Amino acid sequence: MTAKEMNISTTSMVSENFNITWSYNVTPNAQHLVRVHFCDIVSSSQSKIRFLLYIGSYLSQEIDPYKRMGRLATPFFVDFVVDSDDSGLMNISIGPDSSSSVKNAFLNGFEIMEMMRESEFVKPKQKSVFVIVGPFLGGLVLVCIFGGLLFIRLRCRKSESVGTSKWPSFTAYKGSAPSNKMSQQSSPSREGTTNASPVLDLYLGLKIPFFEIQLATSNFDTKLHIGKGGFGNVYRGTLRTGVKVAVKRSEPGSSQGIPEFQMEIMVLFKIRHRHLVSLIGYCDEGLEMILVYELMEKGTLREHLYNSKLPCLSWKQRLEICLGAARGIDYLHKGATGGIIHRDVKSTNILLDENLVAKVADFGLSKSGPPGHTHVSTFVKGTFGYLDPEYFMTQQLTQKSDVFSFGVVLLEVLCARPAINPTLPREQVNLAEWGMFCKKKGLLDQIVDPSVKAQINPNSLRKFVEIAEKCLQEYGADRPSLSDVAWDLEYALQLQQTAIVGEPYDSTTVASSLLWSSIIRCLPSVTSEFYSDEMAILGEAEIGTVFLS
Repeated sequence: MTAKEMNISTTSMVSENFNITWSYNVTPNAQHLVRVHFCDIVSSSQSKIRFLLYIGSYLSQEIDPYKRMGRLATPFFVDFVVDSDDSGLMNISIGPDSSSSVKNAFLNGFEIMEMMRESEFVKPKQKSVFVIVGPFLGGLVLVCIFGGLLFIRLRCRKSESVGTSKWPSFTAYKGSAPSNKMSQQSSPSREGTTNASPVLDLYLGLKIPFFEIQLATSNFDTKLHIGKGGFGNVYRGTLRTGVKVAVKRSEPGSSQGIPEFQMEIMVLFKIRHRHLVSLIGYCDEGLEMILVYELMEKGTLREHLYNSKLPCLSWKQRLEICLGAARGIDYLHKGATGGIIHRDVKSTNILLDENLVAKVADFGLSKSGPPGHTHVSTFVKGTFGYLDPEYFMTQQLTQKSDVFSFGVVLLEVLCARPAINPTLPREQVNLAEWGMFCKKKGLLDQIVDPSVKAQINPNSLRKFVEIAEKCLQEYGADRPSLSDVAWDLEYALQLQQTAIVGEPYDSTTVASSLLWSSIIRCLPSVTSEFYSDEMAILGEAEIGTVFLS
């Protein structure tokens, strides 16, 4: 959405010095980390565009997207450490490379982060004076001094680990350090847990000091509590920059621990997409494991399906939400390196922003698919009612396992009932089984959500049910990919918007009139992980999440 292209006509005469420049106010004579984001969504073929990036008046670098990523429409970023001059301005420019056949350049976005001086984080070191008074005595003095300095250094490092991180999360706050009043408040005991793995050191740019999270949530005020999931409690917060966030804080006895915490960070560090929730940062100080996400104002899809206090979603809105979620999961499968399988697709993990745009969340159970393999052999994890039966039986996880789970979500959206409801008669407990039984018997109209039943165009309904049925096939090989599901949902949405109620369903005639608009709207998404607000429904505590070994 922030991408800018030079869009130079190939027939015009362009000076090699021509470029586009952005100027930003920065702190004079300070060090900054500049992260520049690129994604080649403008080239018609590979190896076409090669251009130059300039930062300030002294730093330049050639950007060759295909050489870096090996394919089009794949996001990447480049980091630079830049010393600002005394002007208080930093200029970032892009311009054509004289050696490139295509005179064009693009930039998708950039971040400028000021580095805090070491004196703002580490106690100043005192200078030591060495006096050598003889070979033997001097050596003894040196050994004693070295031991003392080592002891002091270890004590300093220990005290630093309780305070702020040396590398701030995104903005270096100036001024005096916050009061220790908050930091000294004890956090809940977490017996059996340890600090996060050193793997997280790779993502220091996302690290947020604990005291900042305390400030953002008014020290985890219960009035800001907005949900609870498998990882822990979720709080609404506002960072000092004004950014509204959702804060997931682990708690003792949670069903998810360090592996899920690490996986969430690793997945969301690599990906950005309009329909995937963005990770703002994390905290792993002491025994704390905290994830900070962009705030999704409208909560979960499940809340809007079952909570009578919220406005009812129209059928068109439901179709748009399903379409957005499908595109997000499809990007996980194809857009990330090696492919990522979500493994816990459900209505509580599809979140809605203030405009009801769907974003998929909660990647703690996700699994990276090894290149060249069709499945991953792993223990069964997921949520009853959404689990792929083939995965459950074989312990072989595939992308089609996510497709099955998404099919259950489609039925939830259609029927406005949970995936598992133990209060119903035995044959109706499992939504996937009951929905497909009603489909075969021609009784599906009887279980459609009454609040939207009158709105649904019959043609759109038939297409939607057809999609759900394909997703819920017993064997993964018979299920469509999420890109096919997204295409079909786009078609169902257009049928709802354009077809005449009561007109016989004819996919060939309707498709021909909508083909070009479908092609345009289904172009690959441009790249741009939150909280499970588990709603209390009867029997869910007994159903929950399954972990089989």
